[in-house]
Order: sequence, then structure tokens, then C-alpha cells
Amino acid sequence: MRTDISGRQRSIMEFIREYGTVQVNDLAAHLQVTPQTIRRDLNRLYDLELLEPTHGGAVIKDSDENLGYGTRQILMADEKTAIARKAAQIVSDDASMFINLGTTTERVAEFLVDRKGILVVTNNINVASTLWPSPSIDVMIAGGRIRHADGGIIGTDTEEFVNKFKTDYAIIGCSAIDGNGAFFDYDLREVRVTQAIIRQARRVILVADSMKLARRAPIRVGTLADVDIIVTDAGMSQEFVDVCRRSNVEVKTAKPSD
Repeated sequence: MRTDISGRQRSIMEFIREYGTVQVNDLAAHLQVTPQTIRRDLNRLYDLELLEPTHGGAVIKDSDENLGYGTRQILMADEKTAIARKAAQIVSDDASMFINLGTTTERVAEFLVDRKGILVVTNNINVASTLWPSPSIDVMIAGGRIRHADGGIIGTDTEEFVNKFKTDYAIIGCSAIDGNGAFFDYDLREVRVTQAIIRQARRVILVADSMKLARRAPIRVGTLADVDIIVTDAGMSQEFVDVCRRSNVEVKTAKPSD
């Protein structure tokens, strides 16, 4: 059974991202459906903790905590798969790379399993579990505390491990992006590891679906100045794509049909 949000529910997220808050009747008129349909859509988005109800409408959920791992896995599922496939295509055989935490970076690993001569350094148990059975891929996994929520490895020991390497690529994710190109996450320990990964990589690939523009997180990881390539989906706003290009960041747009 498909558990991703629908196209109409994505349109609701885009509408609320633009206006900050919205009323049910306004959404119904904008999307040309009944108020009852909008309420069902909003209930789905409440269940996924993307929105909070207000009197007669909804606002973007404001939280200092990330969405649950299971929720993040199903949101934008087709887009994340397409992004991951395109990101994996950037990486050549016999390359070295960091792969950090995130449901999209985990999918990148799935498209690397048949590659040759790759070294992957990761603080993500799920990435390591995907890649270690491949005989032509070497996996180095960081030490440190394992986060119960998602299998992420974080902490000062993890940072020290990352600093031992200088890789060809870093494939990184984030939880939120603002319109100026700064990107954010929730856990300071995770952020410090990602910042170390950025410093220790020759090229940085940010994999981020368009819903990241609709979300907020409290801790800044970096800016577009830290990124060489962003791989995203066709729903990313043209305004943000223009910001990327003005910052000399290559934009690769992935479609599920790719």
C-alpha cells in the first residue's frame, strides 16, 4: 500500500509554505475540491506531524524535534528514490566518499551496491548494512554513540574518525533548507559530524527533496558555499534553483521516470 503523501497534499504544503497559515475553505477553493476532502488531507498531514491544526485551518509544524524515522522514510518516497539514483550516477567507480545520516542518503547506498572499487566512510548503520555484503566495496564505519531513533552514529568520537579521511565526495542530507540556501538539522552532535564531513571531502553533493524548503530546523549545518552539487526533484522552486546557480552550485533535477 502506498504511504507517501498525495500530489494534492504536496500542493497543500506548498500553499502553506507560501502563506504561513491557511483556512480550509481557502484551500478548498484554491484546489477546487470540497472542504471535506481538504480536512481529510489535513488530517493525514497532522498524523505525519507536518502541520499543526488551527481554528479552521493549519500551519506548518514548528518543532525542535525531527519527524520520526518511519515518517521520513515514506515522505516523498518516489522523489527520494529518483534523487538517490541520480546522485549515485555522479560517483565513479574507484572513488571514495562519505555518506552521512538521512533517509535519502540511505537510498543512495542502495544504488551503489553493484559498483566497483568504492570506499564508503559512514556514520550511518543503515548505509553500512546495505553496502557491507558487496565484495567490491570497502565500508568504514565510525565509532561513537548509536542514536536509537535511526541508527545514526554521533558524538566527538565520530568527528575524530571522520577527520582521519580525505575523500573524493561527500553525499549528505539535511532536514530543512531556507530560501537563501542555508541548510539545517536538529541534533548538534549530528551537525558537527556533518560539518566535519564537508571539510574533509573534495566535492560535496547535497541530496534534498523539495519538501525541505517547507520545513524548519534549528541548527545551521552550512550554506550553498559548502556545496558543489545539489540533487533534488522537479518540485523544487525555481527561485531556489536560481539561488543555487548564482552560488555556482550545480543543480541536478531527478524525476521518478529517470
